[in-house]
Amino acid sequence: MKKTLVSIVMGSDSDLPVMKEAAEMLDKFDVGYEIDIVSAHRTPEKLFEFASNAHSRGISVIIAGAGGAAHLPGMLAAISPLPVIGVPIKSSNSIDGWDSVLSILQMPGGVPVATVALDGAKNAGILAAQILSANDSSIQAKITQYKHELKEKVISKAENLKKK
Repeated sequence: MKKTLVSIVMGSDSDLPVMKEAAEMLDKFDVGYEIDIVSAHRTPEKLFEFASNAHSRGISVIIAGAGGAAHLPGMLAAISPLPVIGVPIKSSNSIDGWDSVLSILQMPGGVPVATVALDGAKNAGILAAQILSANDSSIQAKITQYKHELKEKVISKAENLKKK
C-alpha cells in the first residue's frame, strides 16, 4: 500500500466531480492520497483539527477545493505548516467562479496558497506531485515521462494537421 502523502479536501461533496481530477493525476504518478470533506463554514472544528495535525500524520501537501466564498484553502494555510494548493471551483452559488478565484488567490502576506485555475484540480494534482518529486526520484521520473508524453501528443497533432 502506498504511503499517503497528499490530502485532497473539499468543502462539499458537490465539489467531487472537479476534485477527482487531482486524485486521477496522483494515481498516474503513483502518489498515495486521502480524500475528505472539510467545510470551513459548517465544520470549523474539523477544519482546525485537520489543519493542525495533517503534518504529524505524514501528509506533505494539501490540495483544497472550494467554491463560493472559498475560505477552505486559506484557513488551512493559516493553520497548517504544509504547502496548500487551492482549487477554486465554479459552484452553483458562485459569481461565475470569480469569487472563488479571488478568495483563494488574494491571500494576505505570510499565508500563501498556491492557486490553480478555476476547476483546475488536474493541475493541482500535478503540482502536488512536482512538490513531492523534489525529494523523490521515482515521482520525478514519472512526471518527466508525463511531460514527454504531452510533447509527443502535440507533435503528433501538428503532423496530423499538416496532412489535412
